[in-house]
Amino acid sequence: MPQIVLASTSKYRRELLARLGLPFEVAAPDVDEIPLPNEAPQNTVRRLAEAKARAVATRFPQAIVIGSDQVAVLEGTTLGKPGNHAGALRQLKAMRAKEVVFHTALCLYNAANAQAETRVVPYCVRFRDYSDAQIEHYLRREQPYDCAGSARCEGLGIALIAEMRGGDPNALIGLPLIALTEMLAAQGVQVI
Repeated sequence: MPQIVLASTSKYRRELLARLGLPFEVAAPDVDEIPLPNEAPQNTVRRLAEAKARAVATRFPQAIVIGSDQVAVLEGTTLGKPGNHAGALRQLKAMRAKEVVFHTALCLYNAANAQAETRVVPYCVRFRDYSDAQIEHYLRREQPYDCAGSARCEGLGIALIAEMRGGDPNALIGLPLIALTEMLAAQGVQVI
């Protein structure tokens, strides 16, 4: 089996990839994550997922490298990681009683033959009409400052959500495992 490397420092992506039961390494990509001027969110995440995979592949020339990136889009506005309490508070107030589309890009890069496959997997989340007090309670408990859109669905953030729609709930957390399993199989790596 070829070496598998996750081009990410995200603990969420690491936990998701571990579910597949494959041995893998983790390497931090050194990639500027600033969107290009007038770049559509789907194009941003696609470009960044591939850039992360290619950057890490330079250190692992025979590996299969997995790159991923995610943005949340609310009414045409991109929401990134809030970084702190004030940023998360702003995001959650803006998302109240609205739908947010999370776009998660996945790039599987085979460094041995320079083949890349990239997909963007959308996931829609409709938020409840929660109160400011509920936001504060959630933020004090979860501190989701490293999550795009500030809503950690695998934790207490699920209480903020009214409905979720999409093909792979893992995409919402940060790594679309259904697509990844298919992409790995195309490279000769069988999960089961």
